[in-house]
Amino acid sequence: MAVSRLDPEERRSELIAATLELIGEAGIGAATVRDIARRAGVTQGLIRHHFSTKEDLIAAAFERHAQKLMEGALAVGGGDEPALDRLRRFVERSLRPPSIGPEPVSLWAAFMSLVQTSPTIRNIHIRTYRQFRDRLEELISEARADCGRPVTAGTSRAMAITANAIIDGLWLEGSALPEQFESDELVALGCAAVGAVCGLDLEVEAGVRGARP
Repeated sequence: MAVSRLDPEERRSELIAATLELIGEAGIGAATVRDIARRAGVTQGLIRHHFSTKEDLIAAAFERHAQKLMEGALAVGGGDEPALDRLRRFVERSLRPPSIGPEPVSLWAAFMSLVQTSPTIRNIHIRTYRQFRDRLEELISEARADCGRPVTAGTSRAMAITANAIIDGLWLEGSALPEQFESDELVALGCAAVGAVCGLDLEVEAGVRGARP
């Protein structure tokens, strides 16, 4: 098998991409070293050169997937934009492609099957969950303060946990059953619900019509 020469980081990235493709198509069980090597067009030995174990490669794939899901929301920055608008955009980006969709949720479900059996996967899940939730808490605190209604750290934490659960639930249903929702319905529902939890007006101008039968 002819193997092209790539920078080590490029090669690792290629192997992670091949792993995600296989898991997305047929689940964790499909990501064997042999099939990953075949998909990436490399030898099995080359995989072991870049990753000590298959579990290390699976963990790297989960890390990439989790970061990709969050990157749009976490990219919401500061600047002169009002905190309320930044919080709204955080919710919107969490409930729009590429964060939401059948492929992201199928990958997520596959990795979640390992959370209780793999300490490494569990730790990545804890870390990325906290990263997302902590950023959400910051935005909630800033938006409340801008509106003249600051809250304690304990209250903002509780609001962030609840708001995160709302976003997760809408993300899950919207990804698994996209045909059941109107265009931008999930965004409108998410902003309204998160706003209600936080005592803020986040509603967007989008028709919220009931789910299709």
